[in-house]
Amino acid sequence: MTEVLVVIDVQNDICPGGSLAVVGGDEIIDTINVLLEAAVNAVLSQDWHPLDHASFADNHTGQTPFSEVEMPYGPQTLWPNHCAQGTSGAAFDKRLNSKRADAVIRKGMNPATDSYSTFFENDHKTLTGLLGYLRERNVQTLLLVGLATDFCVAYSALDAVANGFDVKIQMDACRVIDNAGSLDAVLTQLRNAGVQLI
Repeated sequence: MTEVLVVIDVQNDICPGGSLAVVGGDEIIDTINVLLEAAVNAVLSQDWHPLDHASFADNHTGQTPFSEVEMPYGPQTLWPNHCAQGTSGAAFDKRLNSKRADAVIRKGMNPATDSYSTFFENDHKTLTGLLGYLRERNVQTLLLVGLATDFCVAYSALDAVANGFDVKIQMDACRVIDNAGSLDAVLTQLRNAGVQLI
């Protein structure tokens, strides 16, 4: 096996109508389903937060969503409550062909640490399980799609490159948050790291 499709966080709370909705997040689902049908192996990632998660603005007195606080592992954007474990908001969008997944990687389960990347929590040490899954299967190349380009997709891509994978992001199968102009800086970082933006 040489390539795995990684579909990142296409969940109800992150799609339009959800508590952390990415504009146009539902527009990519048909394209992702075509990729899922063609994929030899597909992995879906799923935000899976406890209600007391440290990244939720509601858990910080006086803070509002999209503000920033300092955590032991560095700066942390605070989010609206989203993708709480076992809720409908954490479920995959019903239009996504999630049954096609060969594996589901859940992330952000540690209440003290957020996890943008599908490889590591934001402490850059705690593994999610994806790295071992890919290495056991001798995977060389990853195609990343999903939500959102400038956060979870980008962090996943950079971690993948750092761990020796060839990485492509299919841009028409992603959408962005673009908080305070985050997209331009991230795209430059991705290109400099050798990620192919297709």
